[in-house]
Amino acid sequence: MNTENLSESQLQVKFITKQEIYAVPDVPFSVPVNINIKSLNKLLNELLKENNSNIIKSIDFDFIVLGELLRVSLVEHLEERNQSTEATIEIEYVERTQAPEPQDALLHDDWVSSIQVADKWILTGCYDNTINIWSIKGKHQAASNKHTNCVRSVSWLKKGDPTKGFVSVSHDLTAILWNWEVGTNDIQEHAILKGHERGIDTVSVSPDGTRLATGGWDTHLKIWNASLETDNDEPPSKKTKGTFVRTPLVTVKGHKETISGSMWSDDKTICTSSMDHTIKFWDAEMSSIKSEIVGQKAFLSLSWSPLNNMVLASSADRHIRLYDPRSIEGSICKSTYTSHTLWVPTVTWSQYSEHLFMSGSYDKNVKLWDTRSPKAPLFDLSGHDGKVLCVDWSNNQYLVSGGTDNNVNIFKNNNYN
Repeated sequence: MNTENLSESQLQVKFITKQEIYAVPDVPFSVPVNINIKSLNKLLNELLKENNSNIIKSIDFDFIVLGELLRVSLVEHLEERNQSTEATIEIEYVERTQAPEPQDALLHDDWVSSIQVADKWILTGCYDNTINIWSIKGKHQAASNKHTNCVRSVSWLKKGDPTKGFVSVSHDLTAILWNWEVGTNDIQEHAILKGHERGIDTVSVSPDGTRLATGGWDTHLKIWNASLETDNDEPPSKKTKGTFVRTPLVTVKGHKETISGSMWSDDKTICTSSMDHTIKFWDAEMSSIKSEIVGQKAFLSLSWSPLNNMVLASSADRHIRLYDPRSIEGSICKSTYTSHTLWVPTVTWSQYSEHLFMSGSYDKNVKLWDTRSPKAPLFDLSGHDGKVLCVDWSNNQYLVSGGTDNNVNIFKNNNYN
C-alpha cells in the first residue's frame, strides 16, 4: 500500500464506551486510517473537554476494535482481521489499566507452593511442611508444622473471611481443617481428612463453604465435609490428640493422571484440570462427569470466573488458553495467550473484572493480562529470582505470588477502589 496515499486516506469511526462519565457524542468522526493509540487518545481527550467541563486533565485510554485491544495502527489492526475500511468502525474505549505497584516481599524458609489472601491476611503453604499466616503489611503472624511432607495447596474456608478457618493439603496424603483465632498466633487442628492414596496437590472450597474438593497423584477427586462444627464421623483418638478424623463423603474416578487443579463453579459443580490433557466438569451431587474439555498438553492449573463463566487453563506448552464451556459455535477455545517462555503452573482470574487475570511461570515472571490482548500481557510484574509456583488475586486490592526463591511478592492494585 502506498504510504503517501495512506497518510491522506480517511475512514469513519464512532467512539463508544460503557464508562458513562467519559461518554462523547455518538456520531461518526473522520480520522486518518493509519491513526495510532497516541493520536486516538489526543483526539478523544479533546472531544471530552469540549463536551464535559468536569474533565480537566488528560486521561489515558485503551481502545477495543473488533473485540481486541488496539496495539498497532488502526489500519494494521483492520487488515490483520480482513476488515474493510469502507464501513464505519466502532471503537470502544476504556480507561487504561494502571501498572500494579510493588509493596513488599515476605521471605519464607522454603519454596512457597500455595497462597491465598482473605481480608488483610495472607495464607501460605510451603515445601518445608509448614503453613504460615502473614499480615498484608508483612508481619509474620502464625505458623504450624503439623504436616509431615510438603504443603501443596491452602484455602480459606470462606472467601474473604479469615474467621471461618482454612484448609491445607499435603504430599503426606492428608488434608487438615484448621481453626485460627484471627490476629493471634493460635492455630488449632480441627480435623484430619484421610483417604487419598498418594500426595494431594489441590484443594478448593464450595461457594457456600460446606464442602471441599481435593485431588492429586492418585487421580481421584474426593469431596469432604468442610464444617468446623463437632464431628459425627469419627471421634477423636489418642493418636490424633483430640483432632477428629474424617473420611471422604464421596470418591469420584475419571482422570487418568494427576489432578493438578480444582475449582467449584457453583455449589453443585466442580471443575478439575489434569496431566491427562483434560479439564472435567463434575456433578458433585450425582458424582458423575457432566462434560469435559480435551487439550493437546498436560494441564497444570485452571481458574473459573463467575463474572464471565469461562475457564482459564495453563499448560506444559507455555500457553494459557481461554475456554467457553457453553460455546456451541466454533472452537471451545476462544483465545491463546503466549508470552511466557517456560511452563505456566499457575493462573487466576481477577475477582472484579471479567477481562483481567494473572499468571506465573517457571521463567520467573508474573504477568497481568487482559483477555482482549492475546498477543501481549498488560504488565510484567518482576521481582522473583526463581520459578513462580503460585499466584492469587482473592483480594481485589492485592496481586500476590510465591515461588522457589522462598518469597511472596505483593503488588498493590491501583485500578480498584
